Amino acid sequence: MTYRIGFDVGGTFTDFTMINEQTGAVSFFKVSSTPHDPSVAIEQGLAALIEDYKLDPKSISHLGHGTTVATNLVIERKGARTGVITTKGFRDVLEIGRQTRPHLYNYAIHRPTPLVPRERRLEVTERVLSDGTVLEPLNHAEVEAAARELAEQKVGAVVICFLHSYRRPDHEREAREIVRCILPNAYISISSDVLPEFREFERLSTTVLNAYMGPRMGTYLERLLERVRNLGITAETDTVHSNGGLMSVSTVREVPVRTCVSGPAAGVIGAAEIGRVAGFENLVTFDVGGTSTDVSVIVKGKALFASNRLVADYPVKTPMVDIHVIGAGGGSIAEIDDAGALKVGPRSAGADPGPVAYQRGGEQPTITDANIVLGRLDQKALLDGRLPIDAAAAREVIERKIAKPLGISVEEAAHGILRIAAANMNRAIQSVSTEKGYDVREFALIAFGGAGPLHAGDLARESGIRTIIAPREPGTLCARGILLSDITMDFVRSELSIASPEAWRIACVTLEDMKKQAVAWLDREGVPQEDRELRITIDARFDGQNYEVPVPIERIDAQGLDAFLKTFRARHFQEYGYDIEDRDAEIVNCRIQAVGKIRKRAEAYAPDLSKDPLKGERRVYFGKDLGWIDTNVYARGRLALGAELGGPAIIEEMSSTTIVHPGQKVRLDTEGNLIITLTDKAGAKQ
Repeated sequence: MTYRIGFDVGGTFTDFTMINEQTGAVSFFKVSSTPHDPSVAIEQGLAALIEDYKLDPKSISHLGHGTTVATNLVIERKGARTGVITTKGFRDVLEIGRQTRPHLYNYAIHRPTPLVPRERRLEVTERVLSDGTVLEPLNHAEVEAAARELAEQKVGAVVICFLHSYRRPDHEREAREIVRCILPNAYISISSDVLPEFREFERLSTTVLNAYMGPRMGTYLERLLERVRNLGITAETDTVHSNGGLMSVSTVREVPVRTCVSGPAAGVIGAAEIGRVAGFENLVTFDVGGTSTDVSVIVKGKALFASNRLVADYPVKTPMVDIHVIGAGGGSIAEIDDAGALKVGPRSAGADPGPVAYQRGGEQPTITDANIVLGRLDQKALLDGRLPIDAAAAREVIERKIAKPLGISVEEAAHGILRIAAANMNRAIQSVSTEKGYDVREFALIAFGGAGPLHAGDLARESGIRTIIAPREPGTLCARGILLSDITMDFVRSELSIASPEAWRIACVTLEDMKKQAVAWLDREGVPQEDRELRITIDARFDGQNYEVPVPIERIDAQGLDAFLKTFRARHFQEYGYDIEDRDAEIVNCRIQAVGKIRKRAEAYAPDLSKDPLKGERRVYFGKDLGWIDTNVYARGRLALGAELGGPAIIEEMSSTTIVHPGQKVRLDTEGNLIITLTDKAGAKQ
């Protein structure tokens, strides 16, 4: 037997999914995360799987890794001491940025301090024009002097970012060789490798983040690989990057910035595959973990992608799954603000100390504590009994810090926490659906993460969604999604020209050259010919606009300009609600995604029918109108395929709890997914 294992490091738990490649049997496991060194929890989980399932470590053929390490380095400001070498006159681009405020009317919110202070941002003489013409050659002596100055400042990473290097990278490459001679142990990032696109600020910001993360990300990967080897596992460890694909450890070392939404992206890819098999092509993904809620949209079976986002308030421009993140997870803290109003998140109790009910020193009421008080979560233990719960402590802290100050009952206070959380989550849903031209009522909500199915019923009523999908062991879906992810790499080049026949011909030549680059990468990764795919996209905009929309094209066709323009106008209308018939379109970026398809084994599911699925009954609070209701509690793994239940009901499993509200119905489909439908009586909005 051989096995593939995916693991995802979250803020509270590290999740594992293992699939038997011969039988398709899937196993799930969770351990508490170890924020001081995430590789410790990974080692603990892998060791437990090997012991519990009596595995030969050499029978593990593949390891897939989702991580938040790169992002946490920025959030916690624990990256490398970094220096910048740039074109003379442009050292302050990093600080000037776009001259926009983070919040227009809140003067208490400031832009983050640059990760590289001004004294470590050095200028050298060189100049390339926007068409790639060299106006001033690179001054090698100035580069050498700058490198020596950075060496004196004891930097561990160096960024080289010159003006218009996306058109002509020669100067950056020459400078890299000079710096490498003087700082042989430094981590060096050049912008033409990290992001060969126009827009100097975003290119510099992304390259700075890459260098800032690089050294410590490399150290973490070495620790991880060493721990894996010590367990006797010889399989390669691939990492999910932000576009939902896998890349090798060597590639992660070069471009760690591409792992900023690693785990959440894997969850979206996994959700798309599960939805496809279940017969739902249009999905809103709803991933609620311990510290955050991640939402995204899947249209016709495909995840949507974006090229811009903020990581700890710093701009990053790299291809990634379009995920909206808010600070609302199981560990999100509820508190009363200065105006006397109840507020939930974005502060979180995280994994340490965690919610009060976890008995690990937590002192602030959280969403998890509210769910325990209301009977929605087991009031004795979670994780199949491995995590003891103190329900009395959860009740006491909500009463003391929320209920009494507001003059309401504990039940009303706890339910108010959940209502505010649902409202915050609904706003996130609207931002990725309605605001982008999609009618959310035409989508199913796929709920995962440890707390996704717990809140899905409330959220569906809030947003008007009528169908909820809760996959098996939803608390481990990001780890499961890793096993459903393909090997991918994105290639991009900026063109910036009005979409005329001549410009289209040049774009096609560029794409053909990029195609060769993509094929060469697939060769290096050892991807068989039959498992390869190239996905081609052109970013375009109307002349005079500042932001573009991605336009997929089926193939590189020198006669395909008219079809491209028609598709562009349709995509622009969907995104923004209007077309400009008398305005020229402009080609901005050419993109190719190289894909090496992973052959996926169909997952087997066989419920345990030897035991009664009904575990018992407990009182659950469903709001002021319905109050406390005696509710049946079921073990999900014992429900027969095709089983149907009416709400209210609670369905428990190791990694999550699903709530079926009064008036809702649920059935277990042939793949083991819970399909919950909302009726008018259940309060779905019209």
